[in-house]
Amino acid sequence: MPTESPMPTGSTTPAAAPGGAYIHNIGYRHYDGPRLGRAYARRSLFSQSLRGAYGLGRSAKTKVLPMLLFAVMCLPAAIMVAVAVFTKAAALPVGYTHYAIYLQAVIGLYLAAQAPQSVSRDLRFKTVPLYFSRPIERADYVAAKFAAMASALFVLTAAPLVVLYVGALLAKMDFLDQTKGLGQGLVSTTLLSLLFAGIGLVVSALTPRRGFGVAAVIAVLTIPYGAVTAVQGIASVQGSESAVGWLGLFSPITLIDGVQASFLGGTTSFPNGLAPSTAAGFVYLLVTLIAIAGSYALLMRRYRKAGL
Repeated sequence: MPTESPMPTGSTTPAAAPGGAYIHNIGYRHYDGPRLGRAYARRSLFSQSLRGAYGLGRSAKTKVLPMLLFAVMCLPAAIMVAVAVFTKAAALPVGYTHYAIYLQAVIGLYLAAQAPQSVSRDLRFKTVPLYFSRPIERADYVAAKFAAMASALFVLTAAPLVVLYVGALLAKMDFLDQTKGLGQGLVSTTLLSLLFAGIGLVVSALTPRRGFGVAAVIAVLTIPYGAVTAVQGIASVQGSESAVGWLGLFSPITLIDGVQASFLGGTTSFPNGLAPSTAAGFVYLLVTLIAIAGSYALLMRRYRKAGL
């Protein structure tokens, strides 16, 4: 067998070897640059997923729905601010902690549209094993996707609160009261964002079909809420007021409603404005935290195998 003759680095001219064989240098070089590692890959996946949730860096048509829903979320706040400034109102018509509850339908539509887009495409086109090849791992993928979806929801729900806050200050409402209300509202939207992100991603990760994921997310958010609201109304009419508070444990949006009413100075949308008792309030908070942690654990379990 002919032996290979040495070649100068960068040469593109075939080098002759004994026996008439030739060795061609096709230009491969060993990589000597910086190796950024898992942390950089995790940050990049988070950034890409967060930008994708608003269509940034993608085609124009993908920006329409998320930006439209963002505008719909902020528009009522802007109208309230204009009215408050014009009429020199002493208080905002809607509390900071309750704003997201009123616009839950918009939040649900946004989640149904963007959660499947975040994970279903990776499942459908078999790109998940490529993520897990190197250097990113399953825990990094799940953490980045979860954090990105929660951050996107937080931007969606917190932006109108900032609009309300600025408008309240322009209307010369009490600074301390408004600052306290904004802080309580941001805590409420943080819990809502984490809970909804977990639920949306778990449901979406069950199917590679984006359309099925959209329908499933809408069903998971609306069916329990409709059922809980109906049963609460029946219980209120029949005089079972103590049951009204406990029934709110069985729907994601009523969970957040109960937490913000118990600990963040808000009021509920329950029949007759009934709020959970003190004991029920702690149960609401505990169930919310368990649901968030459970959603994350289910996502980790879903991505246990790379060959999805």
